[in-house]
Amino acid sequence: MKISKQAYTTEFKELAVKRIKDGQNVSRVCKELGLSDQTVRNWVKAAVEGKLSGTVGRVVTPEEMELSRLRAENLRLKRENEIPKKSDGVLRKGCSVKYAWIAGQCESFVLAEMCEVLGVSISGYRAWKRGGAPDRKRLTDSQMLALIRAIHAELKGAYGSPRMVRELRARGFSGSKERVERLMRDNGIHARHKRRYKVTTDSKHGLPVAENLLARNFTPTAPNQVWTSDITYLWTDEGWLYLAIVLDLFNREIVGWSLKPRMTADIVTDALTMAWCRKRPAPGLLYHSDRGSQYASHAVQDKLQAYGMTCSMSRKGNCWDNAPTGSWFNSFKNERVHGIRYATLADMKAASFEYIEVFYNRKRQHSTLGYKSPKQFLTAWLSRQHQEKLVA
Repeated sequence: MKISKQAYTTEFKELAVKRIKDGQNVSRVCKELGLSDQTVRNWVKAAVEGKLSGTVGRVVTPEEMELSRLRAENLRLKRENEIPKKSDGVLRKGCSVKYAWIAGQCESFVLAEMCEVLGVSISGYRAWKRGGAPDRKRLTDSQMLALIRAIHAELKGAYGSPRMVRELRARGFSGSKERVERLMRDNGIHARHKRRYKVTTDSKHGLPVAENLLARNFTPTAPNQVWTSDITYLWTDEGWLYLAIVLDLFNREIVGWSLKPRMTADIVTDALTMAWCRKRPAPGLLYHSDRGSQYASHAVQDKLQAYGMTCSMSRKGNCWDNAPTGSWFNSFKNERVHGIRYATLADMKAASFEYIEVFYNRKRQHSTLGYKSPKQFLTAWLSRQHQEKLVA
């Protein structure tokens, strides 16, 4: 089997370009996704020319794309200028609260524009970041509550009190666990409620299944040793959308994913291809999944063989054999799906892309990782490995 050398799937490129068409600037998208400026600009150019997906269809002209971008940018600026009005009760409490709000929005808006709208100076904000601002003091309960509410809205209700405490401290504010718990409890602020994960595996097939080699050993000692995979369903007004993921058990990073309107074998092979192209693991990696027909298919097994991976499958009807992947689906659905209506498949794809690539992999605190994000955990581990080599 010929192995593709491209680092990103068409699906990834299309969703990255969509963020730009929706009003994000190229620099911000590059920072969010860890990509070079030229790479993203090449994707935008290919999309304009109708060559990004490799399919024949109506070509969007540069003028149309620019018009779409400007419309989205105008909406963004309008929302940006509305935020301080809606948050006046929150942000008028003092410069410290304003600075903290700005710190959490730096990847969304331009610093100079936020400082101008909120009536603070860039130099004052930078001094606050260095810890030298004169009003960098303990917040009153009302100020702390205002800040908690702003962060809660910004992160779409993803954090309960333990993660909120760490988020506040990361932004330069001290707050005891008891105090944050009290303020959140008394004011009805809580993380989105968890729901039971529903298994969708169809193991009633005549295809060969692999032995459970993982045996619930969910703590590999290095990245790219063990990957797990699973599929879940997502409802929109246009119908079902299915999401397949590949998760590295070492740092719980989503290294590959695919979104499709049908739950066929190609959704698994596409997610696996993305993961392999990104990480290029050495032969021998253990790839664990359930024993569903997609994973037992010849297409997936041939792909695993081509990549030099060893297949492992959960025991029949035992979802706990792949618990970390099920846990990830729970978090994703609680934080981005339940209670939210998605009108189109495109809306759901964009929300899933934002959660995986922008929020979860790079920002979301993970309790298993000492409340670091997957990327932060991996970076710290690589740094330690480098230091150990220097010492040796």
